[in-house]
Amino acid sequence: MIRIALLTFVIVFLAPIALSATLYYLRNDIVDWRTADRSSAGLLPPAGGHPDAVVRVFSARTVSWRGIVASHSWIVVKEAGGRAYQRFDYTAWGMPIWVDRFVPDGRWFGSAPDLVFAADGAEAERMLPRIRAAISGYRYAGIGDYRLWPGPNSNTFIATVMSAVPEMQASLPATAIGKDFPYDGRWVGPTPSGTGFRINLGGYLGLTLGWVEGLEVNILGAVAGLDIRRPGLKLPGLGRIGV
Repeated sequence: MIRIALLTFVIVFLAPIALSATLYYLRNDIVDWRTADRSSAGLLPPAGGHPDAVVRVFSARTVSWRGIVASHSWIVVKEAGGRAYQRFDYTAWGMPIWVDRFVPDGRWFGSAPDLVFAADGAEAERMLPRIRAAISGYRYAGIGDYRLWPGPNSNTFIATVMSAVPEMQASLPATAIGKDFPYDGRWVGPTPSGTGFRINLGGYLGLTLGWVEGLEVNILGAVAGLDIRRPGLKLPGLGRIGV
């Protein structure tokens, strides 16, 4: 049994990370963060020409070698009739909640973002008050609260916001290390989407089962599992692989 468990761990957790590292070096993605591209990825229309309210959640591979296993998430909002988007990030620098420090749909130090969630119009308008309340009331908003691993980090922040709006019915990618940190202080409770439950030992170990989140096993922040709603595999380093 021990051999089977070790073999499963190697195949499901270590091998995907090794493959992700190999792809990283083959792509020659090693860049200086100071000169990395942070321009728009073209995922948002000009705010002035889009009168509807907007909610977007983005995720992109994080800076340098950490992108082998991890991604960074952020949220973008706009009120109905607003002339500009507002972007919220949670970072390790200074006051951790940063507002409009980066292009709303910008590349994250060279990495193009993936769209996690999108809402427009009346649907987005209904979400905005709870999104803003979750951001303003975030419990880890002080200097020094940010922790790269196991959290609270950028993904913990966005998971908290998403849990305040469960009708988003979306889940952060498997590479969003920190999304499973117990942002509400509970080690047993519902998933952010409200469609299942999770058991979480401080972000170090955990089990999640939900319609939106699927089946996820968290070992030291690395997540592996199955996407139930949209059949696919979730693998550390590689993220979601659709069937």
